[in-house]
Amino acid sequence: MNFSSKLIEEAVQAFASLPGIGKKTALRLVLHLVNQPTEQVEQFAEALTRMRQRIQFCETCHNLSDTPLCTICANPHRDRSVVCVVESIRDVMAIEDTAQYRGLYHVLGGIISPIEGIGPGDLNIDTLVQRVQQGEIREIIMAVNPTIEGDTTIFYLSKKLKDFDVKVSTIARGVAFGGELEYADELTLGRSIVARVPYQTGEGLRGREEF
Repeated sequence: MNFSSKLIEEAVQAFASLPGIGKKTALRLVLHLVNQPTEQVEQFAEALTRMRQRIQFCETCHNLSDTPLCTICANPHRDRSVVCVVESIRDVMAIEDTAQYRGLYHVLGGIISPIEGIGPGDLNIDTLVQRVQQGEIREIIMAVNPTIEGDTTIFYLSKKLKDFDVKVSTIARGVAFGGELEYADELTLGRSIVARVPYQTGEGLRGREEF
């Protein structure tokens, strides 16, 4: 792809570095911005800069937030006795879109995957245990992607929580095994949360490596 402007080329390369955006799409976006008023482009750039400089992780659940405590954790109308454990922030957004869940969340920041070198120490597991230790939580819903790594993560977490007076459940298998929560339709995901089932420790995990 030949460019008559070094500035255009650099802008295209910047956009093309984003996931899911190729150089042709990047060029369309850049040319669109070139034709917009300078003030509008500046507002666009400032919004990105403010987001990157000011965004933070909720000190309780690790969700993205503008303040130390996210709006979900700070909402007095949420059910504080139930915590939904998810792999990523995108999963929080997907579940919230279902409007079927009124409890709190805990974002692990990934799942246990020895192949990728991700162990329990790389995830937000200790803070989950600390939250359970406080005694207010009565149920933990494991809404982790239904994969081998996801099941391994659920197994590990259930072992960490077995000594506490807390119910551990998993979402119903309305979400296909190997699928990802963020791509499930809202109706299916909502029903999976509502129809959650108790987790049986070690079910389907015999013989796997323990952490």
